[in-house]
Amino acid sequence: MVNRNLIRNLENDDTLLAQIDELAAGTDENWLEGTIEMEESIEINKIVEGRILRMDEEFVLIDIGGKSEGSVPRDEWDEDEDPPEVGQTVRVLVEDVEDEFGRTDDPHGMVALSKRKARKIDDWERTMESIAEGQVVKGEVTRKIKGGLLVDIGVNVFLPASQVDIRRPHDIADYIGREVECEVLKIDAERRNIVVSRRSLIERKRKSDRETLLKELQVGQVRKGVVKNIADFGAFVDLGGIDGLLHITDMSWGRIGHPTEMVNIDDEIEVQILNIDHEREKIALGLKQLTPSPWDGVEEKYPVGSKVKGSVVNVMSYGAFVKLEEGIEGLVHISEMSWTKRISHPSEIVNINDEIEVVILGINKEKQEISLGMKQTQANPWENIKDRYPVESVVNGRVRNLTNYGAFVELEEGIDGLLHVSDMSWTRKIGHPSEMLEKGQEVQCKVLSIDEERRRIALGLKQLESDPWATTIPEKYQPNQLVKGKVTKITNFGVFVGLEDGLEGLLHISELSDDKVENPENVVKVGEEIEVKILRVDTDDRKIGLSRKRVQWAEDEAPEATEEGRSGSPAPSELKGGLGSSGPLFNMPAEGEEES
Repeated sequence: MVNRNLIRNLENDDTLLAQIDELAAGTDENWLEGTIEMEESIEINKIVEGRILRMDEEFVLIDIGGKSEGSVPRDEWDEDEDPPEVGQTVRVLVEDVEDEFGRTDDPHGMVALSKRKARKIDDWERTMESIAEGQVVKGEVTRKIKGGLLVDIGVNVFLPASQVDIRRPHDIADYIGREVECEVLKIDAERRNIVVSRRSLIERKRKSDRETLLKELQVGQVRKGVVKNIADFGAFVDLGGIDGLLHITDMSWGRIGHPTEMVNIDDEIEVQILNIDHEREKIALGLKQLTPSPWDGVEEKYPVGSKVKGSVVNVMSYGAFVKLEEGIEGLVHISEMSWTKRISHPSEIVNINDEIEVVILGINKEKQEISLGMKQTQANPWENIKDRYPVESVVNGRVRNLTNYGAFVELEEGIDGLLHVSDMSWTRKIGHPSEMLEKGQEVQCKVLSIDEERRRIALGLKQLESDPWATTIPEKYQPNQLVKGKVTKITNFGVFVGLEDGLEGLLHISELSDDKVENPENVVKVGEEIEVKILRVDTDDRKIGLSRKRVQWAEDEAPEATEEGRSGSPAPSELKGGLGSSGPLFNMPAEGEEES
């Protein structure tokens, strides 16, 4: 007996059971008995053979035996089949039976029959006898439904969208009307449902083709393929069963921003096999390798030292890339952009698309690298620096920067000289250049030395004047002389006393007092004016040794020293002290004499 649910699913017809139940309610027992008697002879949802009795424009009357007649809508005969004829035998499906009032949807009150449903059921049963899971079937795609397509293989089977192709198409409706070959994935006999897959066949064929192709492929071969997918890093090309990767760097000898500048999906292109990984089944492809490399003979085209013109194609923090021709680029490092300018970023000098002149500095053909220079197109200002700034000449400049060890003085754009702290003053002990100079200040200096190779100029400020240690200081300050000065600095080993502007002497801690001094700050204070005695003037080390305790000694010993000198007493022994080691700083009493 044919399953009623199957029929409803195939045609999506509304159910008639509820209507039959409503019509049967409230009728007499004779009608019910007659109905039961008819159902015993004519079964609902059963296929029977009948003979055409007559027909009109809408219905065809068919005798199905058992003193029963039924009607079939005229439109159930398709246009491509012969029209119905009286006396013709047809197979029909009994859908419903009549009652004493006749069927509500049939003006003739006949048994409801369906020729189309009977044919579909016959087709289904024939298909079920000849089909099995895993079998390959062929049919035409008839329409698109939710989740996939319907394919007519004699009966409608379901082809899910995910099983249409390896990569899901943009619109599966494009397959409507096409004949496709599929594999039967699943048969649900109870629900009369068959699911098929076109993808499984394609994958199986591709696997077979891939294995065969991998055996044929060799590095260096040129093959045709179809672009199947494009990513930012390259394109995947179908070689006929296996995909290869055409990386963006292997598409062109020149610079490209995205693979779509070279290829599009479904393009058929020729590529060269660059590498094959048989274990992972991965293939590297090349497009640019089909044309000669512009790097062939690059040394002859661009000899080192030659000047060429190029276009700036990219600017990085460390330099700029310049295209000399399609596929050949060189790098101008930031250090090669100017002889004199201090460049923080290459964009201060060049921008993308700028046409510039450069000099070839070096070529590495293996790495395909060219070093370029911009400053080499101009004369090097350091080459004749000694002519412009001869040693001992006096120059003017501007203080560009101050450091802990000195000041950089700009003589001209890009040419600096270093004024070291030790060359700022003959007498002052300078801790930081800011004690003498300010940034931006105009100064006059003397050129002390020039190192062309290291591009350095040494300047001096104190050299503009004569050295007072060689002239005025030894004359003005003599040993044993009493002078006054202010305490400028106190250290753990002594006290610095300013004798005049910039000139200081050292009052050692041992010369502060007759008593032992642990901390000089307990004896004197910064800014305090004190009287000291000059012990020694060392012009070589540029130091003056002072004593405070010997000021009192000089006052106490002066009369006795005079008498002793007159009596012809022996010369006292020498004692060295203070600073330096070039001679005695004061005398000790002779042996046997008392110290006053």
